[in-house]
Amino acid sequence: MPIPSGARPILVVDDDAKIVRLVTTYLERDGFAVVTAADGVAALDAVARHQPCLAVLDLMLPEMDGLAVIRALRDQASPTPILVLSARGTLADRIRGLEDGADDYLPKPFSPAELVLRVKSILRRTEGDEEASGSSIEEKQAAEVVHGDLVIDPARYEVRRSGSPVELTRIEFQLLLALVRADGRVLTRDQLLDALYGRDAIDVLDRTIDVHVRRLRDKLGDDPDRPRYVTTVRGVGYRAAPAIAR
Repeated sequence: MPIPSGARPILVVDDDAKIVRLVTTYLERDGFAVVTAADGVAALDAVARHQPCLAVLDLMLPEMDGLAVIRALRDQASPTPILVLSARGTLADRIRGLEDGADDYLPKPFSPAELVLRVKSILRRTEGDEEASGSSIEEKQAAEVVHGDLVIDPARYEVRRSGSPVELTRIEFQLLLALVRADGRVLTRDQLLDALYGRDAIDVLDRTIDVHVRRLRDKLGDDPDRPRYVTTVRGVGYRAAPAIAR
């Protein structure tokens, strides 16, 4: 399917031609443009060339496996949302995919209709983020949130710690912002799932929040035993640690 001028396609990455055709057919029926790749190296090249709005990614790929692709994209601070589609569907596999930076995980065998729904769910959140970035300069400046040595800019999806940028995924950014805006209140996992995923939270693993908190702490250089940014409230959820003056 030709990609309309100005439209960003969905990238489908799988070495099984039948699955690629099936996923492509269902996405195109819903009006999406699609580009494809059959291995991990080609997937990275396709992201660089086409800047897809989303990638549907298998994990067991030749040349470079899917987890390595995810890590490479996240190391490059790529904002491309990733939906993993894999036969490796155990809880441990799903948590590993989320830890490495995937936005969602759909095990094989799968329903093509469910895949399209999940794609739309991710894009709804992404499009909402992009609409928010269209604010005026005054609104962007007013939207900055300061918490200790952190400066959080919701309009640009940027975080600076002591003046240095911290590269976060979209979900990690939203998690940090939700905790800081709670102003010391404890947020349960269900409340955080609702803040991050809205009405789509019903399909998201509870453990997802723990995975994202762990990644967020790593990127902020936070120590769970002596937290500066995120405190665990056992049996309840998480809250922002009291701000330490810069």
